Amino acid sequence: MTFQLTGEHEAIREAVRKFGEEEITPVAQEHDENKEYPEDLRREAAELDFVAPGIPVEYDGAGMDKLSATIVTEELWRADPGIGSAVGSAGFGTDMIIEYGDEWMKEEWLPKVANGESASCSMISEPAHGSNVAGIETVAEQDGDEYVINGNKMWITNGTVADVGVAMTKTDPEAEPPHRGITAFLVPMDTDGVKTEKINNKLGIRASDLAEVVLDDVRVPEENIIGEKNKGFYQLMDFFASGRTSVAAQAVGAAQGALDAAVEYANQREQFGQKISEFQAIEHKIAEMATNVEAARSLTYRAATAVQNDRDDTAVRLASMAKLFASEHAVDVADEAIQVHGGAGYVTDHPVERYYRDARITKIYEGTSEIQKNIISDRVL
Repeated sequence: MTFQLTGEHEAIREAVRKFGEEEITPVAQEHDENKEYPEDLRREAAELDFVAPGIPVEYDGAGMDKLSATIVTEELWRADPGIGSAVGSAGFGTDMIIEYGDEWMKEEWLPKVANGESASCSMISEPAHGSNVAGIETVAEQDGDEYVINGNKMWITNGTVADVGVAMTKTDPEAEPPHRGITAFLVPMDTDGVKTEKINNKLGIRASDLAEVVLDDVRVPEENIIGEKNKGFYQLMDFFASGRTSVAAQAVGAAQGALDAAVEYANQREQFGQKISEFQAIEHKIAEMATNVEAARSLTYRAATAVQNDRDDTAVRLASMAKLFASEHAVDVADEAIQVHGGAGYVTDHPVERYYRDARITKIYEGTSEIQKNIISDRVL
């Protein structure tokens, strides 16, 4: 599966990079240290079509293809992963609404997200269930023409800032196998019984909002079912390849940002009467880092093209390969960037320690590296 960047793709990259350099990078350290969600930057990014860029034009979105959206994600994370995550995740759950939601859901929520008026969230993981989506314990019980939802959701991006969420629930807890009893619901976050608590003690991406969400007798109308009852797991699986490609793009962006910082520092720092960039040891580090970043980028773009073209197993395989390779190497590249800086890289005077902390999450969410290896091997063996 090959990819071809067009002039439009390059124009998108240039626009996002300009926004990142002028608006994100100057305030990145402040937002990280204060664990401050960048509400204003999210709204500014929305004005430029950088928030949920895949939302169709008829709902005030940019209608970008997957490769274009991948470039947006990459460049946001290149500027700063924390703020990049906050901006890039503002439309979490909208893919499900676009593909399976009723028209009223699309008309009510998609323009608000695209315009920056609202953020959305996707409520899947639970305290006891991360990779095992089929094991979720949140239950939705029918009561007349309503459903009553009870359960705990954990590690929810945008949990305290979102206005609407897509909640995965069990509507048939006795179903065998368990994934056959899962249903997706549209849940306005101001509904009675929705309680959120921000998670502040994160290693990285501290500008991004993360929360625990408790659903305590939350009542929603039956019309809030997204797609079909008991088909939520299958609907969710449709977007995992896309989500993993997005995480791969995040990893590429973080790695490129760390590489940029290392190159800049190596060309400025002098030791033994010469710039450290002139020492072969540093040259070799930079060469290997740059090669790994470019390889990760190429694989990620291939995955994006496959997802865009609905190549089923090919898309799933490439997306998992891209996420695995890009995330593992993002951490390695950021680690080497610190090494290039020496002691200066271990303190907050330079951004590389932040890239190192931020890159680490890409090996975990949207399926850990170990899960990606399972997926890849299932399609190779």
